[in-house]
Amino acid sequence: MENDNLKLTSSEIGTLWGEYVNGTMAEIVNRYMISILEDESIKKVFEIAIETWEKQKKQIVSFIEKDGFPVPIGFTESDLKKSAERLFSDTFCLNYLHIMTIHGLLGHTTALSVSVRKDIREFYNSCDNDAKRMYDLTIELLLKQGKFQRDPYFYPNESPEFISTKDFIDGFFGKGRLLSATEIISISLNIKKGIMAKALSIGFSQVTESKEIRKFFEELEKAADENLQTLSKIMQKDNLPVPMSWESEVTTSKDSPFSDKLMLYHMGFLAQTAQVYYGTGLAGAMRTDLAVAYEKAIIKSLRITKNWFDIMVKNKWLEQPPLAPNRKELAQDK
Repeated sequence: MENDNLKLTSSEIGTLWGEYVNGTMAEIVNRYMISILEDESIKKVFEIAIETWEKQKKQIVSFIEKDGFPVPIGFTESDLKKSAERLFSDTFCLNYLHIMTIHGLLGHTTALSVSVRKDIREFYNSCDNDAKRMYDLTIELLLKQGKFQRDPYFYPNESPEFISTKDFIDGFFGKGRLLSATEIISISLNIKKGIMAKALSIGFSQVTESKEIRKFFEELEKAADENLQTLSKIMQKDNLPVPMSWESEVTTSKDSPFSDKLMLYHMGFLAQTAQVYYGTGLAGAMRTDLAVAYEKAIIKSLRITKNWFDIMVKNKWLEQPPLAPNRKELAQDK
């Protein structure tokens, strides 16, 4: 049997389904942002992002339909309000695209790692290359405009060293050692992602018409701020710089450019992916205070995700992914 004619596995249809829903969400946000951008160089990068997704979207639909699965609804024109006032600055839009590209890189790599069919593997390989290109484009433009915030610099030791004391893991009460370069990988990335999540939740809370959803956004903003404060204090204690916040890049507009469904889904997506990044940080943390910070952040994110799920289901906004067959139901007498 030709490899490309094999049926999609549950993992393959699951990744394609998720790619479609998340991709259509990002497409709507990108299309809004390109409509408000004033900087032509940033607009050009967004044009590439939109064109890239259109190409990927057609291929995903082809894969799904070929195996007889229904194409998800995802997000459509109905979730975009074209005449809305500007909610974000050009700087925010570019930083947003950069952070979302990082999410895409992780998603494509994960999807590739569970794919078996050659055509699916080739597709995710191309998606990975597309995301790498967008990563380069966004970083280069941020650097050119002086808006990319680099991670802290370290100075080299004269020679390699080995851990020689159990105090290496103690970060409480000032007894522990300084942060390691391997720990700062996750700290820095989680701070940058948290800054975006906080700014988005502020913007979305301004424009939503639902009191319940506004309360959720405010809860998410508070949790993001608490996590940012905790990680920033750990960095600052070692005299290391932390990235600047983006709150000032959100305007005072109360005119929503998106449906409540899209905004709520977006923040749920960020809360769920935050659990992955916090988990990665926890796995690499070798200081007690850092491990505790990640554990608390994960617990907060789990609680927020539960609230998000309840609101999405209540409003019938959460699409159901393909499920395993119910063998007991199928075995019942007709």
